[in-house]
Order: sequence, then structure tokens, then C-alpha cells
Amino acid sequence: MYTFQDLKEIIAKLRSQEGCPWDREQTFESLKKCLADETQEVFEAIDQNDMENLCEELGDVLMLVLLNSQIADEKGAFTIEQVIDGVSEKMIRRHPHVFGDAQVNSTKEGLDLWNQIKAQEKAEKRRKCLDKSQ
Repeated sequence: MYTFQDLKEIIAKLRSQEGCPWDREQTFESLKKCLADETQEVFEAIDQNDMENLCEELGDVLMLVLLNSQIADEKGAFTIEQVIDGVSEKMIRRHPHVFGDAQVNSTKEGLDLWNQIKAQEKAEKRRKCLDKSQ
């Protein structure tokens, strides 16, 4: 069975000089339609309750996440590890009722807390952007 590390290495090989011409030519922009198409195929598999196809389509979305991350890594922008770190931090930060001391008693309260934290984060980002521009 292949691992996440194996997939990461496969994507890097596809983008390498010894790799696939199509994969080497891809950019963030060129992959947008692919990501939209694959996401639509995920929706269709869910709608059809087709677990085998859902597994395959989620793999295609994951491959596109890795391909975009590989392109970013090649440009020195970020790595897949930074993507994983960022989303892990976000999940922990936005779930203080799971990873901290906050209490929620319903799905609605959990979603309200998520949205409150998200709004605070966006406000903080805007403040930082304004501070940098001054």
C-alpha cells in the first residue's frame, strides 16, 4: 500500500525533468479547471452514494492539492508540509471546544464559535495588512 510520502515523491517525479511533459507544464492557473472538475465529480459521487467512486475522486482532489503544492515548492512559495501545518493549526484554533476549554452544546453553537473565530482571524489579517501599508 502506498503512503502519503510515496504520493508526494510520485508528484515530484512527474514534475521533474524525467517526468511527464503535461505535469511539468501545469501552473496554478492551468489546474483551476481540473480542480473544479474533480470537485464536481466528488459531488456527483456523494449524490450517487458511490463510495468506490468517491474514494477515487477524493484521490484526484488530493493529487491536485499535491501538484499545486509541488509547484509552489518549486517557486519557493510554500511546501505541502506548510499546507498541512497551516490547516492543522486552523482546525485546532477553530475547535476550542475540542482542543481547549470552550463549551458548546449543539452543532449550531459549534458553528457559531467557528464563525466567530474566523471573523476574528480575518479582522486581525486586515489589521496587519493596514499596519504594513502605513
